[in-house]
Amino acid sequence: MSANLKTASAAALPDIDALRAQFPILHQQINGKPLVYLDNAASAQRPDCVIDAISQYYRADHANVHRGVHTLSDRATQIFEQARETAARFVNASSSREIVWTRGTTEAINLVAQSYARPKLTAGDEILISWMEHHANIVPWQMVAEQTGARLRVVPISDAGEIDMSAFEQMLGERTRLVAVGHVSNSLGTINPVAEIVRLAHAREVPVLLDGAQAAPHLEIDVQALGCDFYAFSGHKVFGPTGIGVLWARESLLEAMPPWHGGGEMIRTVSFEGSTWNELPFKFEAGTPHIAGAVGLGVALEWFMNQDRAALARHEAQLLAECTACIESLPGLRIVGTAADKVSVVAFVADDIHAHDLGTILDHEGVAIRTGHHCTMPLMERFNVPATARASMAFYNTSAEIESLHAALERAIKLFRA
Repeated sequence: MSANLKTASAAALPDIDALRAQFPILHQQINGKPLVYLDNAASAQRPDCVIDAISQYYRADHANVHRGVHTLSDRATQIFEQARETAARFVNASSSREIVWTRGTTEAINLVAQSYARPKLTAGDEILISWMEHHANIVPWQMVAEQTGARLRVVPISDAGEIDMSAFEQMLGERTRLVAVGHVSNSLGTINPVAEIVRLAHAREVPVLLDGAQAAPHLEIDVQALGCDFYAFSGHKVFGPTGIGVLWARESLLEAMPPWHGGGEMIRTVSFEGSTWNELPFKFEAGTPHIAGAVGLGVALEWFMNQDRAALARHEAQLLAECTACIESLPGLRIVGTAADKVSVVAFVADDIHAHDLGTILDHEGVAIRTGHHCTMPLMERFNVPATARASMAFYNTSAEIESLHAALERAIKLFRA
């Protein structure tokens, strides 16, 4: 890799060595080679403070929340609700009452589909999504459309992997009842013009859900500035635990929505004649929650917000430029998704090598990338490929790791073409 790829000055970048020192999983060998972890779009890694917070919760503070008068229950409730306050600050919510804990982005979208959309939809109504959506932002809408007689309409994308905004505006119609799009594409890295999407939809009084799973680890999220109505993200994408996520929604919408799951915690009163519901956000949090997950996510978000986010973004932009140049320099490799505005995700295919074979060889070199359809099978169909290889960088990745990727890909190409 040439030195001229390193466009940002050292003074403008964060101390990557100090950051990496906080992520213990990065300091190991795979197949005798130093681990190069470039699968962050699937799941990012966790800093020590998150691991320690989860351990501390189980060692010293574990009890069920909201239900006990004893000290442990009180402590657990305090740190659990403190995490909710942190999540509210992370997305700039008006109130922590707008933060609903879920198992992740997938459950959050399903909650909106079943609790908000299903009671409102009738035959002939339309839900608008795009060609680049993750399955989690396709299948729930297919299910609710089948249940109600509504139909799903799909906005086309360009060869560069960008939403056709002219087509989007034309497809917004009298029967459009909801727009659901990804803030950032998990397969392509495209940053969608979501503020403009919200503006156009709201001009027709159509609410908008944004899938923020891939945006949360790269962009500063401000739901009030974006103007959307629902925003969902997952903890494990943003340096927190698995099995925990957030649905943010406008308080007025949550107040009007019926519960999705029934059981403990989400009730105010229960009798055999009927039940009444708890206040927000507990109306949507039936059963014992993932307390440790919320605690860990709260610490992860606090840690992340305390970093120099602008410096991290500059470093990731440099990694994106270097990885793009790396792929473009190798014969027979082609990048899929060349949008002008991207996060640090590079998907590519080889002319005569299956993506899975590339991934296997790279693993032997200690390089972890993702291969397959990335839960975007319609998008693979759009680009006429069965699968792609995807390198996705976080701020703790380095230029040296991009060089390792380049060397591993060179070896893979020579092996398969021999």
